[in-house]
Amino acid sequence: MPPASAATGRPTKTTTRPRRGEGQWALGYREPLNKNEENKKNDDGLNVRRRIIDVYSKGGFDSIDPADLRGRFRWYGLYTQRAPGIDGGKTAVLEPEELDDRYFMMRIRTDGGQLSVAQLRAIAEVSTAYGRDTADITDRQNVQLHWLRIEDVPALWERIEGVGLSTTEACGDTPRGMLGCPLAGIAEDEVIDSTDDLRRIVEDHIGSPLFSNLPRKFKTAVDGCSVHCTNHEINDLAFVGVVGPDGTPGYDLFVGGGLSTNPMFAQRLGAFVRPDQVSEVWAGVCSIFRDYGYRRLRHRARIKFLVKDWGAAKFREVLEKEYLGYALPDGPEPVLDPGTRRDHVGVHRQKDGRFYVGFTPRVGRVSGTKLGRVADIAEAHGSDRVRTTADQKLVILDITEDRVESVVAALEAEDLLVRPSTFRRQTMACTGIEFCKLAIVETKDRASALIDELERRLPEFTDPLTININGCPNACARTQTADIGFKGQLVTDADGNQVEGFQVHLGGGLGLQAGFGRKVRGLKTTADELPDYVERVLRRFLDQKEDGEVFAAWVARAEEADLK
Repeated sequence: MPPASAATGRPTKTTTRPRRGEGQWALGYREPLNKNEENKKNDDGLNVRRRIIDVYSKGGFDSIDPADLRGRFRWYGLYTQRAPGIDGGKTAVLEPEELDDRYFMMRIRTDGGQLSVAQLRAIAEVSTAYGRDTADITDRQNVQLHWLRIEDVPALWERIEGVGLSTTEACGDTPRGMLGCPLAGIAEDEVIDSTDDLRRIVEDHIGSPLFSNLPRKFKTAVDGCSVHCTNHEINDLAFVGVVGPDGTPGYDLFVGGGLSTNPMFAQRLGAFVRPDQVSEVWAGVCSIFRDYGYRRLRHRARIKFLVKDWGAAKFREVLEKEYLGYALPDGPEPVLDPGTRRDHVGVHRQKDGRFYVGFTPRVGRVSGTKLGRVADIAEAHGSDRVRTTADQKLVILDITEDRVESVVAALEAEDLLVRPSTFRRQTMACTGIEFCKLAIVETKDRASALIDELERRLPEFTDPLTININGCPNACARTQTADIGFKGQLVTDADGNQVEGFQVHLGGGLGLQAGFGRKVRGLKTTADELPDYVERVLRRFLDQKEDGEVFAAWVARAEEADLK
């Protein structure tokens, strides 16, 4: 199939001679090259919704077609969670049906992290009613529930859709939940308010069959934030706020970022995008991925591999000539903040004179009950706007100055800290073996315990420091771009036993210090030794650092012995 118009999906040039290549549709090869592609060809994932409502919710778990269960369910945010009691050594050994529990994880889209009090309450209610009071804030600004029964999914959808939320394309080979600055429209120092531009993409394209069969997942960020809190460097497509050549705010365009086992930073195309062009340009980039993306091998099916092979110049040329039909002007690069904290934790003034209050759950782990309390606190203090962040945090907007300390006190009474330690503020963890079928080790409880230990052992430590803990090599918790990143694996302890542990990445970062973490040969730690290891390395950093030196800079010059 030839490339398609971004707006219509119709071909814009004649078909080229079919060639197997990487399974690229634009080169004429449409026959599925693996089971995933065959499954998508047989039936669009968007069609599974009616079967969930009409068949599976009534017939129960055993009525679910395996092709839907382990494939198309993802188009509506549903994955089977890991069956309890299966250790990490069996993750890559057992068949999918042996790992499956009869319960589901579900992601609820919160594009741009934007929630009203009514929406937050709806999530809290379905969590307590159907999900055993579970809820996690992810680093994609979504809310993730667990322990869901297929019988309850239609009622859950009815509740959240009644307040304008959705799970459509929250997972699967689709345009997943889109990142946006939680302070869009209210930050004093933002470059551009991206709220409407992000919303337009979602309204125009999410749920469209034009983009419901991509080679793999597609992650978007639309951000006018001055500190770049959505981490544009590691998104498939990112619109980054800049002031254009004529002095009008717009966006710089980045494509091809992503982590996992082959981390790559996004490449800057050098093109300036006006706000009114954002939806069309998004569709053009996504169409290139759909038509030229590599579908033969799943591990090469992300857009970053296409961008790496083509380069930024060719990608921009194809976008403009084959998909947009016009040239984008050259534009300026974004201005990167020299600071190392990209979050929005704490109390800060809005452009309208009111304040926002950013606060920290423990590594994103909350509950329906706790989210209900956040809704109550926001409403009691005159706010109807709560936001999630790309660092597993939350923000309440629109607090008048005289009520700030009351909000802070109410949140901290719920163990939602507004003025946290560095360790509480900047430690993240993925879902881990508790629920994830890909995981090898436990993460959430271990990360929470690590925070407590480091606060006890190093109360004087105040330097910015990110600690990211991941349960497998897939880097959902951004292992490679953390100051200290832990990649879960099985290791051998001092007694020769195989136990849960981590490979260590040191000195990663984004922004002006962008780089993937340093791996020292043989540097691993058991899970039980995690606090001892981090304390040891941080004490060496404190002893050896120069004035103003950040942790990543010290790692780059440190002797290997000091990193062990």
